[in-house]
Amino acid sequence: MVTVRAPATSANLGSGFDVFGVALDRPADIVHVERADRTTIEVTGVGSQYIPTDPDRNVVGAVAEALDAPAHIRIDKGVRPSSGLGSSAASSAAAALALNELYDRGLSREELVPVAAEGEAVVSGEAHADNVAPALLGGFTVATDEGVTTVDADIPLVACLPEIAVSTRDARRVVPSDASIEDMVHTVGRAATLAVGMCRRDADLVGAGMDDRVVTPARAELINGYHEVREAALDAGATGVTVSGAGPSVLGVCQAADRTRVAGAMLEAFDEADVDARAYKTRVGRGAEVFES
Repeated sequence: MVTVRAPATSANLGSGFDVFGVALDRPADIVHVERADRTTIEVTGVGSQYIPTDPDRNVVGAVAEALDAPAHIRIDKGVRPSSGLGSSAASSAAAALALNELYDRGLSREELVPVAAEGEAVVSGEAHADNVAPALLGGFTVATDEGVTTVDADIPLVACLPEIAVSTRDARRVVPSDASIEDMVHTVGRAATLAVGMCRRDADLVGAGMDDRVVTPARAELINGYHEVREAALDAGATGVTVSGAGPSVLGVCQAADRTRVAGAMLEAFDEADVDARAYKTRVGRGAEVFES
């Protein structure tokens, strides 16, 4: 048996739609794999009742097929599905790393990124790497068609998850099909600022670089209370706030000393909007880990 822990992730970070991602140090999925003649899947943990165990409909089934590595796969979900925290990516990344180890395929983590992305296609309809890349590699990642660039960043974060479900497919439907040149210039500038901030481990720059006028405003409308939560977090000391991935989680960047205050402000604002929520006081973290075999 091989067991792998893969972290939650946050994609886009506002200005980096379908490109930027970060690994979070919590929460995480745990995936156990054992050799078998055919792939079977068992799911436990948060939201497990909503996750299919048919290998043709589960992300880890697609990963097992891509690696030609049939196994009994047990997923212990720590990352809630439809959370905007890379739930499917955590399972995909963990399964890819575990099966690669189990069958001694010899692939590097970078080579496993497109394999894990095949699992993402089961959920979103397209093989995106912006969540699976940080789930496998850790840190801050820039995923393009040419490959993945990784920065070992260390930025304090708050991920606030409301009891609202937003599917990746629904969130993609509201993304505008075009943008003005002014908005494109604004987004490029902010994305560059964010990337420099990650390299410098500067939470102020990262927060400033999260602002986006194209995708985030459309997705924010799917999250009841988003605007109030954002303002509350900024008032409490956050340097930047945006929708995490497809939502509904809201991601705040802050200084470490402000993290508890920012988390409390976000929870209070959701409560005032009659939305239950929980907050993860986290930071940019490591990628998937093999911790038992």
